Amino acid sequence: MNGLVRQLTEADAEAFRAIRLEALADSPDAFGGDLAEESRQGLEAFTRQITQSAIFGAFTGDELRGVVGLFWNDSAKRRHLDHLYTVYVTPAARGTGIGLPLIETALDHARARGLVQVLLGVATHNGPAIALYRKAGFDIYGTEKRSLFVNGRYIDEHMMVRFLDHEPVQQQGATESDKSE
Repeated sequence: MNGLVRQLTEADAEAFRAIRLEALADSPDAFGGDLAEESRQGLEAFTRQITQSAIFGAFTGDELRGVVGLFWNDSAKRRHLDHLYTVYVTPAARGTGIGLPLIETALDHARARGLVQVLLGVATHNGPAIALYRKAGFDIYGTEKRSLFVNGRYIDEHMMVRFLDHEPVQQQGATESDKSE
């Protein structure tokens, strides 16, 4: 991948809104957000999302090609973990190696904040995303049945975790394609 991965700022709100809405249109069963609902939100809602969480973008030149976000709960009992969300790479950038650096940048940010684990949910039928998350060291720890209801059907999600206080173990049964970008 030839490009830059960095944390988004308020100045990126328009580009973030555009890629978020693209993601919801392109892959509606991959996100908890709804295209119709989020399309009605003004730019300030996306600016607020950037400033109240940590969202990272992968750029080719000035073009935002992928995003990943981290959000956290400030309660005393849950301050040790973050949640990975809104992971998306544009169709034109898929297969270019952009996804793993995005996720690793988010994990580095979580580590720097002193966190020890990051959680995520992924549709059980989304093989490419599951392979990418495994490559980034995430493990499946459960499945939430009927997690989402999209276009008249239920979507189950695997719940995955990446412990930051120790190195991940290579997944048993991983294929060669899972090991390389």
